[in-house]
Amino acid sequence: MTSPSPEQVRQLLIKQWMTHDAMWLAHCMQEVGMEKANRINRRAVRSMALIETKRLMKLLGVPAVNDFQSFQDYVNRTSEILVADFMGFSYSFPAPEVMRCAMQTCFAYEGVKRLGAIEHYQCGIFERIEGWLEGLGVSYTVEPRVDGCMMLTLGYCFRNYSLTGYGDPA
Repeated sequence: MTSPSPEQVRQLLIKQWMTHDAMWLAHCMQEVGMEKANRINRRAVRSMALIETKRLMKLLGVPAVNDFQSFQDYVNRTSEILVADFMGFSYSFPAPEVMRCAMQTCFAYEGVKRLGAIEHYQCGIFERIEGWLEGLGVSYTVEPRVDGCMMLTLGYCFRNYSLTGYGDPA
């Protein structure tokens, strides 16, 4: 028997959490239909992200995010905790006050496609990111605004967040 490395455990725990999320959505779809499941999922993801942000701030000893540099530091540190290899997620800061999030591949797209519901799926991934921003008290605009699944319609997925202010967290 071998002992897994801390990184292997982290990757497994994230994958387990995402599997729970997928199964939750699948059962919601079966119980209440895709339209309601999408609405419930997006609200649940955003509200979870608000709580998650507070917990991460406490864990990392971050009292507040007051400027772009502290925001970048926070994102870099939290991505080491929350982003797993299988996700296909990346982020960058291509300009001052701008964060770009992109999916080269998308675990949610692949999972919902396997469920046979991708044509009607409303992405929850960016709800999580926007919940984090709200939880940090960061004002922003986002481009593009997308309904549905960008990976389905274009074969790639991204959002550009222009950060417009730092204030009181939610």
